Amino acid sequence: MQGWPVVVGIPVRNEAERIRDCVLALDHQIGAPPPELVLFINDTSDGSARIVQDLMPSLRMSVHVVEGRLPAGQQAAGFARCRAMDLAAERAGPGGILLSTDADGRVAPNWLERNLAHLQSGVDAVAGRAVIDAVEAAAIPQRLHDDDAAECAYAAALDEVDHWIDPKLYDPWPRHTEHSGASICVRYEAFHRAGGIPAVSAGEDRAFFAALEGADARIRHAPDVSVTVSGRLVGRAAGGMADTIRRRIARPDPFLDDRLEPACDALQRTVWKRQLRQAIERGDAAVVSRLCARWGVSPPPGLSSFGPMWARLEGMASALQRRAVPAARVMVELAEVRAILEWLRAMQAEERLEGAVEYLEQGRRQAEAGRVVIDQPAIL
Repeated sequence: MQGWPVVVGIPVRNEAERIRDCVLALDHQIGAPPPELVLFINDTSDGSARIVQDLMPSLRMSVHVVEGRLPAGQQAAGFARCRAMDLAAERAGPGGILLSTDADGRVAPNWLERNLAHLQSGVDAVAGRAVIDAVEAAAIPQRLHDDDAAECAYAAALDEVDHWIDPKLYDPWPRHTEHSGASICVRYEAFHRAGGIPAVSAGEDRAFFAALEGADARIRHAPDVSVTVSGRLVGRAAGGMADTIRRRIARPDPFLDDRLEPACDALQRTVWKRQLRQAIERGDAAVVSRLCARWGVSPPPGLSSFGPMWARLEGMASALQRRAVPAARVMVELAEVRAILEWLRAMQAEERLEGAVEYLEQGRRQAEAGRVVIDQPAIL
């Protein structure tokens, strides 16, 4: 990828305490030429821009500081990242590579090299991991760490189920499940195809990766790409991690993250995704129609690839809406999904899809007979 423009776009708001470390971590990358850096410094009054400007003569990388103020009603983290990445895209242009991180974060020394290496393998985007600074993590109540560990273990187990049933060569195991704005890397063309960073107040990172998936982008969830982020309790923009931590300290969330669902629901969903993907790859319109009929919808017209079709179907079919998982049930669901995983790992690759279908069918028959052994998915 030598010679392709590589541009990092970062939103900044009152980060005088941390922006120096953020910029220096990017400038001190090993194994890759220095990138260009675009900082969108939004509604800032603490001298963040001056700190960066004073650093610039000593930096290897080219830095572009854009100061501005977002419109009323858009003073939030999501809108700021949208603007920062649009500015980065303007500089990168077609054929370029776009990255983003947080202004209070410190990318790992090989962050750029690992991101580019994954792109070189043929993927369109790379999702990295966000790791809370150890010193600041120690100030967060232990119960939040425990809750997060259980939820992360459950998310990883569900993702492994997906790996065994619906494997993707471009995103092999091991991988992770994070879609964090702290570590985004994407080809310009995929960024454009997905419509850029969604203009939303919060959750823009997840929404962007969902848009990439809906545009058939190949995403690598790379465990070797990481950024150390702040665990502070007072953030600089609404909707960020600090707001989430404070809210959970005051009152634990009653449900797990809304991307998670009961174990057997998740198994059923990944079975259907695999069946639909295979049908589309074979050009088997009859199977596509049969699956859609089971979900109570008609096949979306004009869509011939998996990503856009699945995204449309999940939005159309009430049968495909996720059931929330009460936080109190996480260990029960984790035990269920681990039992499913033990069973899947023992199977040959060619047996897993058919075996999963039979597993779900047995659960349905047992439920009908009044002998409920598994928590029946709403989408059966």
